[in-house]
Amino acid sequence: MTSPVLTPRMLLTLFPKASAQKRLLMVIFILVFWVIFMASKNHTEFLFYLNNPITLKRWHIFKFMHSEGLQSTPAAAPAPTPEAEPAVTEILEKLNQQIPPRPFPHRSTTTSATHSTATILNPRDTHCIGDQLDVLLVAKDYFGSMKKYGGDFLRARMSSPALKAGASGKVTDFNNGTYLISFTLFWEGQVSLSVLLIHPSEGVSALWRARNQGYDRVTFTGQFLNGTSPISTKCGLILNTSAELCQYLDARDHEAFYCLKPPGVPCEALTHMKTMNSNISYLSLKEKFLFKRFNIGVEVLKNLAITVFPCNKTENKKEKCQVGMKTPFPSGYTLKGMWITTFCRQNEFSAMEDINNCLKRKLIYLMGDSTLRQWVYYLNKVVKTLKYFDHHGTGVFKTHILLDTERHVLVQWKKHSHPFVTKNLYSMKDDNYIPREIDQVAGDSDTAIVISFGQHFRPFPINIFIRRVINVKKAIERLFLRSPETKVIIKTENIREFNENAESFSDFHGSIQNHILRDILGDLSVGIIDAWDMTIAYRSEAVHPSSSVIESQVGMFLNYIC
Repeated sequence: MTSPVLTPRMLLTLFPKASAQKRLLMVIFILVFWVIFMASKNHTEFLFYLNNPITLKRWHIFKFMHSEGLQSTPAAAPAPTPEAEPAVTEILEKLNQQIPPRPFPHRSTTTSATHSTATILNPRDTHCIGDQLDVLLVAKDYFGSMKKYGGDFLRARMSSPALKAGASGKVTDFNNGTYLISFTLFWEGQVSLSVLLIHPSEGVSALWRARNQGYDRVTFTGQFLNGTSPISTKCGLILNTSAELCQYLDARDHEAFYCLKPPGVPCEALTHMKTMNSNISYLSLKEKFLFKRFNIGVEVLKNLAITVFPCNKTENKKEKCQVGMKTPFPSGYTLKGMWITTFCRQNEFSAMEDINNCLKRKLIYLMGDSTLRQWVYYLNKVVKTLKYFDHHGTGVFKTHILLDTERHVLVQWKKHSHPFVTKNLYSMKDDNYIPREIDQVAGDSDTAIVISFGQHFRPFPINIFIRRVINVKKAIERLFLRSPETKVIIKTENIREFNENAESFSDFHGSIQNHILRDILGDLSVGIIDAWDMTIAYRSEAVHPSSSVIESQVGMFLNYIC
């Protein structure tokens, strides 16, 4: 005779009271859960958290984050391939078509500033404010022969030093060796015209090929904490090695960063980072000669100047500056050292009272590189009620915060994440990509975000920059869905000093990045502060622009938010 099978229904009849039945079901559920979990490889960790039930929820979150964010792997894991990201691939293909290979047998066949010619089109006896002056530039090589293709990297500028006046000129490339240089005559007086040959087309082609060839022009060194002792190890956007790696991945945004895993030290113990320029180059000796300092930024126009008269022309009324406006090029000019926009009406914020009224109840988040950190220094100097708040951290790259508790004003600068190029040690403890920072901003009509990045991306393949801009755009779109009244301002990259390390830091790289930025973000309702245009007008050829430029940038920002 077999024993009867104990079914759940028979078991429940042994406990007639409803409360007892509930307790029994709970015990059965816990036992089943226990058996399943003890069979898994994580049962030891589970036992620890079971003894500390208050942390169970945190444990589940960590396990989720661990699966897609922070991993240790014994094999090399490359960064996301462009093939996996159609938007990145499409932009990259277009750029490759616009910058074709230009091999050259000798420097003599490259573009020569000395032999190239420039002629004013439709010359006239009187030039008036508001007129456009066009110059035809014909590019020639060192033999005096006209070039058959375009692609030279040129910079046009008009100026009147006595008036502290300057403006960018617009360059149109006809791709046949000729260029149209257009100047808008913004002020009266003696005006000098300039066109610099920054790089010949052959040099541009070489820079483009070299840039996209490798990730190792900059080396990253990560610092891990082993108890109380720091341990240094190699890190990078890509590491070609079979050694065990710490992978710092953002699966949603296809961002990746890697470090060689120190033996016996968890990946979470990464605390600091620094970089160093390597001696690796992808340029040939013949190509490198094009980037000697005497070959960079050579004047094409020789003593070309005109006189501009007022001619009693009336200025068209302009709408007040506001986010969403399209910015032309040039977007403004300097006169008496002050920036004047060409596309909107500016309010002056020279008086302290006006600045304080504008900033009242504002939450301002500055996200990007050290050219935005300059804003914090400027505001602290000019607005006496904005005081530094100690956010802890060390060094110039820590988060900077200014507070005015009486007017409820917050200004915060936080550096962008990889790649960030500096020989100074900076903290990784609260490091984050700009899209993730944007996601953490609630937003409202009194919140403004300013974004600027690019200088630190120049030494790396362009797909890194393209991907970041696309991710920033998606984050801004998410922000506008939850808080459409939040104001977002994009500060473009600025020009910098001419550097013999053109392979890594040439303004050509910055120019390409500016075009990408405008192309990707062009349909968003954001404000644009054209730092590229401003620094050409001011002739501020430094990675950290002069105080006059910073004052003009902040003034433009105040016009956008007030």
